[in-house]
Amino acid sequence: MSCTGCSLNKSDTESRSEMLNTYDWLDDLPDTSHLSNIIEVRFKGTRKEFFKNENELPLKRGDIVVLASNGGHDVGVVSLTGKLAEKQFNRKIKAKNRYQWFNVYRIARERDTERWKEAQKREKPVMIRARQVADGLGLDMKIGDVEFRGDGNKAIFYYIAEGRVDFRELIKVYAREFQIKIEMKQIGARQEAALIGGIGSCGRELCCSSWRTDFSSITAHMATRQGLSPNAEKLTGRCGKLKCCLMYELDTYLEAQEEFPTELLDLETSAGLAKQFKIDILQRQIWYSVESDKVRQNFVLNIDKVKEIINQNKRGKKPELAALLDPDGSLESKGKNMFNQNLTSDEKTISRRRKPRNKRNRNFKNETSGSGNTNHQNDKRRKKRNFKKKEQKQ
Repeated sequence: MSCTGCSLNKSDTESRSEMLNTYDWLDDLPDTSHLSNIIEVRFKGTRKEFFKNENELPLKRGDIVVLASNGGHDVGVVSLTGKLAEKQFNRKIKAKNRYQWFNVYRIARERDTERWKEAQKREKPVMIRARQVADGLGLDMKIGDVEFRGDGNKAIFYYIAEGRVDFRELIKVYAREFQIKIEMKQIGARQEAALIGGIGSCGRELCCSSWRTDFSSITAHMATRQGLSPNAEKLTGRCGKLKCCLMYELDTYLEAQEEFPTELLDLETSAGLAKQFKIDILQRQIWYSVESDKVRQNFVLNIDKVKEIINQNKRGKKPELAALLDPDGSLESKGKNMFNQNLTSDEKTISRRRKPRNKRNRNFKNETSGSGNTNHQNDKRRKKRNFKKKEQKQ
């Protein structure tokens, strides 16, 4: 059973036309195309480029236009116009003086659209054949996707490779077999996932294939700053890299962490040294554990209370542990309840594994393990029991 809300159930052409749309928040404002002739045009996948509307055509978002290109022309869909397109250009393009500008020819006619769709139909069979040729030449690379230009005379071959690949002979074979101009472009695992698409662990369409256009670096430090469990399976996306959504809430966590002390010192209490073992950043709470008389007691404090106790410790004062909890609940039971309710599943699993078995279970395991020294151990236990019985009779 498939979902009906995402674009994966639609045809290739429909999903491609709706992919990576940029919402124009200035759509209800007056047209600003007369203030800037820069337009942003999107093509297949995540590729977007900027052009100049020198002919002052009345363009708006969603228009299919014919554009100038190296040695031919291309067809794309207008995504931004006016001042908003200029802002995007200034934000994305760093070397503005060296950017190669191309002009917009016209709004696409029916014949232009037909040739564009015919070129798109060639992409899948060409990609399959291109993979076969690369395997035949023994190249350590993978052809991820093929994108034909609007006039059908040139194609971009997106490939994935671990290191440097010498594909000079491959280009000659491609040009001879497909009778087109060849451009090779290397992409990473994230770009491949954006081209292929799929469903993430959240149950929704991948961000990179639906709306995300920039692929910034994601590090494990982002997960640790949010207090997430360092589980590789949970933090890894479909592309095999760390999930892009790890950075969505990072700013919120960093802002909340500013209220925490620079160093989470252990707290000195009347019952002993309280050590922190868990932090809830958004709730502004810290869990502490105290061991007194071989009994582990746990309690939770908010940030303001922690700062107050740290200042008391600096003055040589040790607060009563009972005063850190609500007066209604007992110290030991309340601490255990808080500890059990707020532990994550991973921490509960670890605590269960670390729980020592009692002596009776260990003896039973040794008796039934079938090891070589089992009989010798049984003889020792039998002698001890007989000796105890003799002492009791005397």
